[in-house]
Amino acid sequence: MDRIRRALLTEVPPLNALIAASAMELSRGYYSSAQIKSLISHVFGVDTQLITDGTYYVIEGDGRLVACGGWSGRRTLFGGDQTKGTSDPILDPATDAARIRAFFVHPTRARQGLGRALLLHCEARARAAGFRRAELMATLPGEPLYRALGYEALESVVHELPDGQRVAFVRMGRALAS
Repeated sequence: MDRIRRALLTEVPPLNALIAASAMELSRGYYSSAQIKSLISHVFGVDTQLITDGTYYVIEGDGRLVACGGWSGRRTLFGGDQTKGTSDPILDPATDAARIRAFFVHPTRARQGLGRALLLHCEARARAAGFRRAELMATLPGEPLYRALGYEALESVVHELPDGQRVAFVRMGRALAS
């Protein structure tokens, strides 16, 4: 049986492997092979601050990690440790939107409701922390899930990565139901 629990710092290597496997398989048809490799190198990965804050979660199934995702009350909108600067200030729940962060599902478990379950879990935790809105930076393969769960596109964004690859994302947001 699958269960959601907080991620542990000792799980960073298997989480990064899960993230890479998810990106390699589930991003096909949305991004080129070169873009996917660049995303794995320069953007996708665990943000250990989320684990330290206790806001990054995993789903275990069949004795292994099959999905991960989290939320944050900090300024960073997306990216793993390799993309972050030194400052990641805390947001004000009264005026700022919580950040929905780093959702990935193992390709063998895709489209089985794991992403949805994690997102609902994270939204509930963000609401409990006083946030009234949530924002995220959706990858193109993730956008349909977020849209189905009530997120609206706020802007299309193209990021140029350190190796020159240009990659499209969609910044999305929604009010959190009370």
